[in-house]
Amino acid sequence: MKAPKVVAIDGAAGSGKSTLARLLAKELSLPYINTGVMYRALTRLALDTETSPDDTRALVALSERLSFSVVGDDPPEVEVEGYRALDLHALEVDSTVSSVARHPEVRERLRSLQRSAGEAAGAVVEGRDIGSVVFPDARVKLYLVADPAVRADRRVVERPEARRATAEALARRDARDALTNPFEPAEGAVVLDTGATDPEATLAAALAIVAKLAPELLP
Repeated sequence: MKAPKVVAIDGAAGSGKSTLARLLAKELSLPYINTGVMYRALTRLALDTETSPDDTRALVALSERLSFSVVGDDPPEVEVEGYRALDLHALEVDSTVSSVARHPEVRERLRSLQRSAGEAAGAVVEGRDIGSVVFPDARVKLYLVADPAVRADRRVVERPEARRATAEALARRDARDALTNPFEPAEGAVVLDTGATDPEATLAAALAIVAKLAPELLP
C-alpha cells in the first residue's frame, strides 16, 4: 500500500509545531491539520457542558457532537464548527486538554478522523503521536524539541497578561502529556531543535529534510 502524502510533525507544547506545520503546508501546497485543535475543541465542549475530564464514555459521546472540516486556502486547515481560535486557547483549556486527551477511547475516536483527513489529499499533520501512531508510514517524520524555558516564553508571547500562570500550566501539561505519550521521537523521525532558531530557519531545515527523504512532495 502506498504511503500517504503526509509530513508528520510531533513535539511538546510550545516547540513550534503549529508555526512550522502551517508554513510547511503552504510551501508544499498541502492542507495543514492541527490535531490539537480537535482535542481543544472537545475540551472546550467538556468545560462548557460541565463534563468531567475523567468520564471516558461522556467524552466519547461529546466528540460525536463536534464537526470538523478542512477548509480555506494558503493553506487549507482544520476548522471546528462553532468555535473560534480564541475559544480553544484559553488557559482553562490549556490546563485541562491533557486530561481529556489521555483516554485511549477518546484518542482513537479522534485519530480516525485525523487519518481520514490526512489520507484524503495528503497533509502536513502536527500533534503528539502523529508519526508514531496516526501516520507511522508518513513520508517524512519530524520531531521538534526546545528548552522548556524557551517553550514557556513562546506561550507567554501569546498570553502576556498571564506570564506566571502560563509557565506553570505548561510545566503541568508536560507532566500529564508524558504519561499519555512519552516524549520521544517516532521511529525514523528527524529531530529538529527549534530553541535557538527562528521560524524561517526551521522551515528551511524542514524543507531540506523533505527534499532528501521525499522529493516527490516538493511542488
